[in-house]
Amino acid sequence: MSHPRTSTSTGPARATPGFLMLLIASGAIISLCMGVRQSLGLFMRPMTLDLGVSAATFGFSIALQNIVWGLSQPVVGALADRHGPRPVLIVTSIVYAAGLALMVVAGAWPGGLAMAGFLIGVGVAGTGFGVLIGVVSRATPPAKRTQTVGIVAAAGSLGTVVIAPAGQMLIGGLGWRPAMLLFAAVAASLALVSLVIREPGRSPGAPGAATQRLREAVVEAVTHRGYLCMMVAFFACGFQLVFIATYLPSYLDLCGVAPGVGATALALIGFFNTIGTYAFGLLGARLSQKRLLALIYLLRTLFIAAFLLLPVSAGSALVFASAMGMLWLGVIPLVTGIIGRVFGLRHFNTLYGIVFLSHQLGSFSGALMGGMVFDRFGNYNAGWTALIAVGLAAFLLQWSMDERPPRRRGPAAPPLPEAA
Repeated sequence: MSHPRTSTSTGPARATPGFLMLLIASGAIISLCMGVRQSLGLFMRPMTLDLGVSAATFGFSIALQNIVWGLSQPVVGALADRHGPRPVLIVTSIVYAAGLALMVVAGAWPGGLAMAGFLIGVGVAGTGFGVLIGVVSRATPPAKRTQTVGIVAAAGSLGTVVIAPAGQMLIGGLGWRPAMLLFAAVAASLALVSLVIREPGRSPGAPGAATQRLREAVVEAVTHRGYLCMMVAFFACGFQLVFIATYLPSYLDLCGVAPGVGATALALIGFFNTIGTYAFGLLGARLSQKRLLALIYLLRTLFIAAFLLLPVSAGSALVFASAMGMLWLGVIPLVTGIIGRVFGLRHFNTLYGIVFLSHQLGSFSGALMGGMVFDRFGNYNAGWTALIAVGLAAFLLQWSMDERPPRRRGPAAPPLPEAA
């Protein structure tokens, strides 16, 4: 059975200029933020050769970036819930740019690469999905929320389509240092785009949530069995995606695939992610969101297994990247849709931030594991095997998730429909 459409909705009219500006600005910020972040894997080989650092050292910087992103997300989300999104976006844009600029001189002192990763992690926490998806969710009527989040998340993928191949060209033509400085300039420009972000009046969340305190909301969520299952499954999501985004170009080089195919693969991931995220946003308004999430985890894992079983070539790499792109960020409208339905929107940014922390713990593990595996064995075979194992576990956890709302004092929450 599909989720029922609500006949009444709250929130601003969909066609108002202010709402359209919010969608465009949010999509642009997320697109540039994620395009830069997902293209950092292109810098691994030139940086390790130039700075004389190991793949594990570079991998640790990416891993630290992801764990700091996860640890920062609940804090950044709570600040945005309390003070509004604009000041958070401006400050974290500047922090993001500073971290990227620091990468250029990171080899000049011990710990420089790690400090750069720390700053980038904080910057992405503020300018990525966590804050802006909450703003868009609160500005959208419930009947259109999942589709609208899917549109914004899909637009957020377009940056990779342009930035990944542009970054490869800049690295080849100018060197990795000027290319990284241009990436820093892109991050700094997000502060200017953030000036147009204004959050409309908030629509009601789940019954009883309007007066709920932050601590009560957090305790309620972390003691909810379904929320915990979704958190653990999201760990596997981060584990898979960051490993692929960071090490796929290097893996293809090892397999003798022509240089430049890795950048093209990242661009294809971004392009097809736009289609897949929008499609899952539409499907999430009609079908069981938890089972769609489980299907994404299962299909990703099957595609990874097929990629490993077939001979690696430029063609197979591009097909694999296209398939993974269709499944890349389709999780975003589904996870946010579940959180909004089950717990309401009053503390949405904080509760999404906690779930996302689990995702980033997975990202940290995937990035760190990839570098360690390569330094130990000279290949990534054990890493790909780990991706299959965690993907199957995520499928089972997400499929069995309990998505019933918690019981609250006051008016009873309407029951959710049975899963499709």
